Amino acid sequence: MAARRPGSPAPRWLAPSTLLLLAAVLFAASPSARALRFDLESGHTKCISDEIKVDSMAVGKYSVVAPDPSYPDAQLPESHRVSLRVTSPYGNSMHYSENVQSGHFAFTAVEAGDYLACFWAPDHKPPVTVTFEFDWKSGVTAKDWSNVAKKGKVDVSVSIRPWAAYFSLCSNFN
Repeated sequence: MAARRPGSPAPRWLAPSTLLLLAAVLFAASPSARALRFDLESGHTKCISDEIKVDSMAVGKYSVVAPDPSYPDAQLPESHRVSLRVTSPYGNSMHYSENVQSGHFAFTAVEAGDYLACFWAPDHKPPVTVTFEFDWKSGVTAKDWSNVAKKGKVDVSVSIRPWAAYFSLCSNFN
């Protein structure tokens, strides 16, 4: 490490509050994840899991995609429907929808661990492949709080409380 020459300015470091502000801006500006797209053959099941902590909020949206991409707004055939069940690590049902083309859910986790979302499509002869999009967010990334929380009867204050304490602590650095 080279010694500083006399008369040269001292190195400048950013204040802790400036670093926190910079980190918050970078976090907010980062691109959000897009929904996952899956193919599901009729008569089969596909499951996705997410590890969620106690008192964390989880929101999800799902919808069947039109079979012909050149007509995305066309009415979907009756064969293009899915059912979904979301269960907690101990098997408690958090959401259930049967034979739908789209839906959403929201809940506050009461158990820590892997929550499981299982989709299935009714059996058809001949078999059909149903394509659907699924967007599942939990914790901090569950942004649609005010809108979805009302529908899912979620206590948003439980999810916000830790952040309020964090920001209070950060403001003490000034």
